[in-house]
Amino acid sequence: MHTIDYLIFVVYMIAMLGVGFYFYRKNKSSEDFYVSGRNMSSWHIGLSVVATDVGGGFSIGLGGLGFTMGISGSWMLFTGLIGAWLSAVFLIPKVSKLGHQHKFFTFPQIFNHFYSARVALLAGIISAIGYIGFTSSQVLAGAKLASATIDGLDLQWALVIMGVIAVVYTAVGGLKAVIYTDTIQWIILIVGLVFIGIPIAYDAVGGYDVIKETLAPEYLSLTNVTWHQMLNWAVTIIPIWFIGMTLYQRIYACKDEKEAKKAWFIAGLFEWPIMAFMGVILGMLAKVAATQGMFDGITDASTMDSEMGLPILLSTILPIGLMGLMLSSYFSAILSTADSCLMAASGNIVTDIISKFYKKELTQKKLLRLSQIVTLLVGVFAILLASQMQNVLELMLYSYAFMVSGLFVPVLGALFWKKSNPVAAFWSMLLGGSTTIGLILSNNKLPFNLNLPEHLDANIFGISVSLITFIVLSNYHYKKNNNGIQNH
Repeated sequence: MHTIDYLIFVVYMIAMLGVGFYFYRKNKSSEDFYVSGRNMSSWHIGLSVVATDVGGGFSIGLGGLGFTMGISGSWMLFTGLIGAWLSAVFLIPKVSKLGHQHKFFTFPQIFNHFYSARVALLAGIISAIGYIGFTSSQVLAGAKLASATIDGLDLQWALVIMGVIAVVYTAVGGLKAVIYTDTIQWIILIVGLVFIGIPIAYDAVGGYDVIKETLAPEYLSLTNVTWHQMLNWAVTIIPIWFIGMTLYQRIYACKDEKEAKKAWFIAGLFEWPIMAFMGVILGMLAKVAATQGMFDGITDASTMDSEMGLPILLSTILPIGLMGLMLSSYFSAILSTADSCLMAASGNIVTDIISKFYKKELTQKKLLRLSQIVTLLVGVFAILLASQMQNVLELMLYSYAFMVSGLFVPVLGALFWKKSNPVAAFWSMLLGGSTTIGLILSNNKLPFNLNLPEHLDANIFGISVSLITFIVLSNYHYKKNNNGIQNH
């Protein structure tokens, strides 16, 4: 990269830190830190939600899907639109009212309200573990992209630089800093893709005729996807809209239910078709460029890492100045996910775990300082974890699957089923999450040489175990309690 590109990139990173320190002076309480004083507008929240949800996934996933399967990869984010709109209709009316009424900060506090402190503690532990892993995966993704596009930058140094920037502005600025930086990052990302990345890449590879000649016909078809791929995406993505700590924080941060619903409808539309098609189109253009031999040192497109096609494409075709802008927008996508995941993990640890064991009631000032310190420590741990991992998708998969399979069924039960029971919620969380992790680690293989269908995601089986456990135990305790009442 040229000096001008480095300068643009450095100025952008300093600006992100500046936003964090600006809101550091504004935060007066833990409520300011975790839920932005509960007065955010729908557009800020909506853009923050889509930046968080699509950000890291866009950078490491959509480009790779476009590279390997074409525009049909966009269907992955169609499940994001479904999840956003379903939660706007069914979840937000219940959660927004409870959040404002009881001054909730976190997702597991819903479990404490409907079930018990023990269930909420377990939910907090599961959510914290999941989001620490999420934060690490985003930091690692950013480090990989930085080391691939910046000459002479070692992966470990890239890891430290990316991690420190995300951790510092999040730790000092809280959720309001996260939401405003997410808005800035999302705008930069969209402008970078629409006005820089796609037009220049399209022209560089030779236009539509060359694309059509280079790629197989299925790349330009929306039907190049199997039913089990759609099912796996749906099972992985839709539930997160009902159990994601980052999303609950934003529901609580909205002024009211109406603003929260509007924010979720905005987020859904931006996920699909806007972000979905932009991501896979760039991935397809990277495949064309790689096939034509435009990348130095790469002679066979089929042997290269599909997720690295997009950053290599950008570093190959962009002129001086635009490379710095595009790189900034690229890292925006990753930082906007990393900061939100860090806030989620910190909120779980402070509100759902530490406060359960702390005997004395903390003042607002002490609670704010504790929140900032924990956020900083969690961030440092996430950077250390990322330094020990090699595979971004693997780290994301473990974190994501553990949360969804453990938490999805109990939260639906709490909000929509009168027979729900704390014992049932506790065991469905443990067994559901454990089943998914066990199957991932064993590649869907069971004892006695029994194999489950390999094309189905482990999440499907984990959620099924969680659901069966929850229904059986809830019905058992419901009947037991009713019989006890009748006997008396």
